[in-house]
Amino acid sequence: MANLYSATGRRKTAAVRARLTPGEGNITINGRSLEEYFPTLNQQNTVLSPLQITGNAQKFDIEVSAKGGGLSGQAGATRLAIARALLELDAAHRPALKAEGFLTRDGRAKERKKSGQPGARKRFQFSKR
Repeated sequence: MANLYSATGRRKTAAVRARLTPGEGNITINGRSLEEYFPTLNQQNTVLSPLQITGNAQKFDIEVSAKGGGLSGQAGATRLAIARALLELDAAHRPALKAEGFLTRDGRAKERKKSGQPGARKRFQFSKR
C-alpha cells in the first residue's frame, strides 16, 4: 500500500488511529459504518468536517480504530486524526484546517475529585453553628 496516510488523535480519554487510503469515501470505525457507530448527526458532522473543509469527502476510504472514552470524545479524537492524516497527504491543507481549529488537541478533561469535597469544585454545605 503506497498511498496510505495514518495519524493519531486524542480527546479526553479517547485515543484514535485513522488510516486514509484512496477510495470512494467509505468510513469504517471499529468495523462499523460511520452512521452506525456515531448515531447523532452532530457527531457525524464532527468526524466529516476536516474532509469537507479540504474537499476530500469522496476521495478517501477511512479506517478508524477507536479506544477509550465515550462517543463524544471519540468523535473529537477522530476529527483530529483525520485532519492530521490530511496534513500528511498535502501540507497545503494546513491554513484551512488551522483556521477551523482542527489541528489543535483539545486538552480539556475531567478534573479529579478532591478530598474533603463531594466533587472537583463543589464544597460540602457550610454550617456557621
